[in-house]
Amino acid sequence: MDMQRSLNKAYSTSIESSRIAHSIGMTLDRFIKNNQNQFQYASGELSQLLRDIALASKVVNREVNKAGLIDIMGAAGTTNLGGDQQQKLDVLANIRFTRALAKGGEVCALVSEESESFVDLNNSGKYVIAIDPLDGSSNIDVNVSIGTIFSIYRRKSAPGTPIRQDDIMQKGLEQVAAGYILYGSSTMLVYTTGHGVHGFTYETGLGEYFLSHPDMQIPDDGRTYSINEGLANSFDDAVKNYIGFCKDSSYTARYIGSLVADFHRNLLKGGIYIYPATAKNAMGKLRLIYECNALAFLVEQAGGKASDGQRRILDIEPESLHQRTPFYVGSKNMVEKAETFNQLTIDSNGLQNG
Repeated sequence: MDMQRSLNKAYSTSIESSRIAHSIGMTLDRFIKNNQNQFQYASGELSQLLRDIALASKVVNREVNKAGLIDIMGAAGTTNLGGDQQQKLDVLANIRFTRALAKGGEVCALVSEESESFVDLNNSGKYVIAIDPLDGSSNIDVNVSIGTIFSIYRRKSAPGTPIRQDDIMQKGLEQVAAGYILYGSSTMLVYTTGHGVHGFTYETGLGEYFLSHPDMQIPDDGRTYSINEGLANSFDDAVKNYIGFCKDSSYTARYIGSLVADFHRNLLKGGIYIYPATAKNAMGKLRLIYECNALAFLVEQAGGKASDGQRRILDIEPESLHQRTPFYVGSKNMVEKAETFNQLTIDSNGLQNG
């Protein structure tokens, strides 16, 4: 008995010593400050904007973690512009991010999945932000990971003048920063400013994000495909054939139904996420401006690829605020393989029509 107690004490002491010796790492604030000179317009506003996003995400994280205790789970009884039923947390997250960005003063306009038109914040801010405040929020009822997706653009009009259409309707290629926050077993903020992709994990005790995944790179290949096969009967032949190829190659199917969670897993381990055109949604379901552009920017910075099956996502010229697009994103070789199936179908149809 005494020997067992001695062993337990020694083990506890060893664990405590390792905790003390282990470096916590660099905070998000310090990382942003240290790398501020990488920004093309290094005057501090973009750095502060990223901090505002981080602050709002901490508030949303708190609400998500206590959702089951304070009756903010479930539907809010309304639908958004995409026709999706709004959850109570959708509305709450939209309010939290809008307030944080309005008070910060760096943002002149905000595009949100939860708003019909853009929100004019009536200030002289130099940036436009497009955001999905809470992606996958219907999963909160079953405690599945959800997330926030954001894109940041520099406005084209002069600060202090009315917001113009070309301030809002910018191609993904013109993003100056983009990222997502994943609310899961741990909360992570992953972002890029065009100089690599970096991930930060939230330490709840200290209330800080710490650098945990520097210079993230997606593998060129993977063996995981993420697609809602429940819609398989409404896919075109190209998608059906690619899924068949994945199965014949003994790939693993993994589909959470939360875009941020599926994307994050594939970013770390390699894989492809597909939400194609369907019989019901001929242009796909995901939104170009505040979902696909951000993840396309991130994946390209990490060495991956994103397309609509034919065109590079970042090159698509937006035509409407809530424009949808088919979305293929992930490991470079896997996306290119999926594109070859689309091209083969196009060529085959062309021959038949000819």
